[in-house]
Amino acid sequence: MIKRLPNYLTILRILLVPIFVALFYWGGEARTYAATAVFAVAAITDWADGYLARRYQGVSPFGTFLDPVADKIMVVTALILIASSREMPPLLAGILISVIVGREITVSALREWMAELGERKKVAVSWLGKVKATTQMLAILLLVYREPLLGLSARTLGIVLLVIAAFMTLWSMLGYLRAAWPSLMAHGVDLDKES
Repeated sequence: MIKRLPNYLTILRILLVPIFVALFYWGGEARTYAATAVFAVAAITDWADGYLARRYQGVSPFGTFLDPVADKIMVVTALILIASSREMPPLLAGILISVIVGREITVSALREWMAELGERKKVAVSWLGKVKATTQMLAILLLVYREPLLGLSARTLGIVLLVIAAFMTLWSMLGYLRAAWPSLMAHGVDLDKES
């Protein structure tokens, strides 16, 4: 049972997405407290499912596939909602979200391709990727919460953290590309060839 718990937590994270969306659009205190709490639960399950899978040897192909999908669905949904609610200046929101989502697509495709080559370990999650994910989650929590926090503007703190997360996003992506580059070149990637 405990070996399956990480997969249940991952599925729970996906099921929380429509609840988060509904609470976010409900507005008022429901958004400030309930939507923030739902996103916080999702963030905690993201950490917990990975920890439990490693701790109790519950890593499975299903979990390995679904965990990053669940993370991206929740994070991208939250970022879209934040942008649509004008919590950030539209131009800044567009740039940051494009960088974050673009990186996720690029790294996911890179990992899939490296897995086909049997070299997925070269692009395994790095410490920088984990710090980026944590910073990104905190930024989103603050932007959803909106209310002053210990006398500070949660919105301003959230924007600052999201800018930092976007820089870390680019940095970590470059690290993954650098690690994969020898394999890309060894397997005949021709940058001049038309697709």
